[in-house]
Amino acid sequence: MKVSILLKQHVGGTCIPIIKENEVVKKGQLIAIPDGLGANIHSSVYGKVASIEKDRIIIQLDDNQSDEYIKIKDNDNYLELIKEAGIVGAGGAGFPTHVKLNVDLNGGCVIANAAECEPTLNHNIEMIKKSSEYVIKGLKYVMKITNAQSGYIAIKPKHKDAVKVLLNACKNEENIEVKYLPNMYPAGDERVIVREILGVLLKPGQLPVEANTVISNVETLKNIVLAIEERKPVITKDITVGGRLTEAKKGKVFLDVPIGISAKYFIKKCGGYVEPHGEIVIGGPFTGRHGEEDSPIMKTTGGVLVSMPFPNTHKKVGVLACECGAQEERLKEIASKMGAEVVVTAKCKRMKEVNGRFRCDKPGVCPGQAETVIYLKKHGAEAILTGSCEG
Repeated sequence: MKVSILLKQHVGGTCIPIIKENEVVKKGQLIAIPDGLGANIHSSVYGKVASIEKDRIIIQLDDNQSDEYIKIKDNDNYLELIKEAGIVGAGGAGFPTHVKLNVDLNGGCVIANAAECEPTLNHNIEMIKKSSEYVIKGLKYVMKITNAQSGYIAIKPKHKDAVKVLLNACKNEENIEVKYLPNMYPAGDERVIVREILGVLLKPGQLPVEANTVISNVETLKNIVLAIEERKPVITKDITVGGRLTEAKKGKVFLDVPIGISAKYFIKKCGGYVEPHGEIVIGGPFTGRHGEEDSPIMKTTGGVLVSMPFPNTHKKVGVLACECGAQEERLKEIASKMGAEVVVTAKCKRMKEVNGRFRCDKPGVCPGQAETVIYLKKHGAEAILTGSCEG
């Protein structure tokens, strides 16, 4: 069996390999370093380097895989430990955590993002139910790093079991409390969290630090705790596998899986496909991307989902892009897979251009699309393809 460890699993540039082909590597060993903005990459397994390609390192696994790993260098500086461990935003954004946390909040707050608002995905909630201490400890570490006064855990009330666990975990914590998010999509968007938890409206392009806060996904907090307390680099990922699979129709959680294992491995672990099936989606239903059986798990992978077959249509379609869901290029890709012809495109009227990128000015609050739909139909659309918020 082989694992394929991508050299870009983060915001920034592609990492530079520091090992050679045929070299024997150990679990936890540093195998690639960033060139500029990025994060260290470590081997998730014991094995031999089969090949080094432009975008990945392929490792042939040893038959015996020990739980032990090479620990990162000891350091009293938490930010340096986070950097050495190669921690990035595990919720999907992938921004290097040591850069994000290098701020002085001057008594502000840190928010743990436990929204997990993509349908089917449930690994964050499962981790909380089994190991809530990671969230509490992680918040405390980040509060200390950023000089924050208080910590909040943002979660939807519908996750009743996880909420109970967190409330119990917080009962003796003076500066940490549970706060509730509305049960809508995209409640996990950072600007939505700031709006709903702190009552501050951030403009498109503004970061949470401008509201004197830092937001961190709960799995990122887990990785911070492991780096500080166990000197563990990021070599595993929590994921949800679901969709048209025999044993995972509603989503099956796999915690601490080695980075680099293929989607096919987990498809088999879930009993194989339910026929007929459509494409493999890496990520969540709203913002995931097209994948293949050999697509490897990365530091930012949230899900491996198998869709229904695409309907076969030769209609002329209009694409309505929304920042909260699938982007325009993804919608065009889906249209192509349906055999449809895209004849016109439009953007949700909440979309505002900021530094060359279109962003929603109020994510999670759909303005209604009647005017845009009329526009698309007037320009030849027989059907409309969109992914929108407030779901």
